[in-house]
Amino acid sequence: MVEPDPAGGWLRGALELAVLAVLSEGDRHGYALAQRLAEHEVGQVKGGALYPVLGRLEAAGAVAADWQPGEGGPGRKVYAITPAGRGRLAAERVQWRAFATAFDRMLTVSAKGAPDGRD
Repeated sequence: MVEPDPAGGWLRGALELAVLAVLSEGDRHGYALAQRLAEHEVGQVKGGALYPVLGRLEAAGAVAADWQPGEGGPGRKVYAITPAGRGRLAAERVQWRAFATAFDRMLTVSAKGAPDGRD
């Protein structure tokens, strides 16, 4: 039996924030965005998960997309974070840090209280 990958679920829940963070580094097309997320060691993000997130962020005004000609191939849609997206990223960074701190505290307390001493 294959064990579920909990990190996959966590990444899905935080993918919009991760995409905004990567786009704050610079404009990217989808494949380059997925590669950069992998470089940050958050896991492999497939197009079936990434492109709907980009669409939602674009619809919300957090991301702008522009078609750019390809070099010897088809054009690519390049995504850029907008000023509204930068504001959202800043606000969500604060919320994420508070969440991560609280979650870490809970895991530390629960590990100390484990009856078998395992964490």
